[in-house]
Amino acid sequence: MNKVLLGLGSNLKCPERQIRQALNALKALPHTNLLDYAPFYHNPPWGRKGQPSYLNTVVLLKTRLTPFMLLRHCQSIENAQGRTRTIKWGARTLDIDILVYGNHHIRHPKLTIPHPYIQYRDFVYIPMNVLLSRNVL
Repeated sequence: MNKVLLGLGSNLKCPERQIRQALNALKALPHTNLLDYAPFYHNPPWGRKGQPSYLNTVVLLKTRLTPFMLLRHCQSIENAQGRTRTIKWGARTLDIDILVYGNHHIRHPKLTIPHPYIQYRDFVYIPMNVLLSRNVL
C-alpha cells in the first residue's frame, strides 16, 4: 500500500460540511484507509481574488489504488458535491488535490505528483507539516 497526502479545500456551500462529507467519502474508497487529517485551516483565496475565504486540510491515506484510479475517485467525490470547473482557481464546493503519492513522480497533462505548488501555498504547507509531525510517511 502507498501512503498518500491529499489536499482538500472548499469555499462554497458550507465549507466545513463539504470537507467533512469528503472525508467520509474518502473513508469509503476501495482498498484505501484514511489514517489521519490535519486541523482545518482558514485562509484567503489563492490565485484568484474576489471570492470567499477557503477552508482547507491535508489528509493522509494508505491505498492500493493507482494514482490515476485515485484521481478518478477524487474527481467523482468532487463532482458528487457539486464541483464545477469553469474558472481556473475559482470558487468551489470542493477541491481534492493529490499532493504526494508514495515516492512516485508523475508528469502527465492530467496529473503531476508531487503537486507543483505545495511549497507556495500556506494552506497546504502548514496543515501538511502539522500532519507529518504526527505521522511517519
